[in-house]
Amino acid sequence: MLNSPRTTTSSVRESGTPIGTSVRDSGRTSGVTDRISGITDRRVPVAVTAPDPISREGAISQLRRHPEIDLREETGPGTVALLIEDALDDAALTRLRRIVRSEGARAVLVTGAIRESELLDVVECGVGAIVWRHEATAHRLVQAVLAASRGDGDLPADLLGRLISQVGTLHRGAAGRPGAPSLGLAPREVDVLRLVAEGLDTGEIAGKLSYSERTVKNVMHGLTTRLHLRNRAHAVAYALREGYI
Repeated sequence: MLNSPRTTTSSVRESGTPIGTSVRDSGRTSGVTDRISGITDRRVPVAVTAPDPISREGAISQLRRHPEIDLREETGPGTVALLIEDALDDAALTRLRRIVRSEGARAVLVTGAIRESELLDVVECGVGAIVWRHEATAHRLVQAVLAASRGDGDLPADLLGRLISQVGTLHRGAAGRPGAPSLGLAPREVDVLRLVAEGLDTGEIAGKLSYSERTVKNVMHGLTTRLHLRNRAHAVAYALREGYI
């Protein structure tokens, strides 16, 4: 991680390559936005935080040209915080907790690697969307931002597999201990969470279960509120740990 202070300076560059990659603008600026799934009718306020000017400017240039993104300087309730972190040290985790818990923002984490010991910490911080830095194209960033703004989870497939494996290990270690708490999940909630764990979005879950999308959203809202869970990834982690899925 660079030692320069986190910066708020931005500049316009080509947005079709991963963060930190400089390319010549070839004028091919159409088509990416149209391919983004789940575009909303409202603009999503987004604030970018990075450890160095190049990374921050690169992310801003990727997002700026998409009409559904409203770039902001500060995070707050209703905003999506896009955090670029080279390493998930204690300072980075503290920033994540502050942004989600104290400032009321939703978080998208862009990072190069996550160690096994850090994975559950990130989920517990309230991060529901993670993008590998080498995959951080304009399309991928906007996709993650829109998912976070809806309260959906958006994890790379390999990371989701690691999360399931890690929580499963924790669950097996706790199996048989007396007094283990029960989440009391209803069968419908378990069905929805199982499909969330498989990476399906709200519309796909509704189709699989023959529910309306509103019903799926109500199920997720009800269980996350009742169990004090922060987002879908957090709900899946708890359901796995308690042996429901």
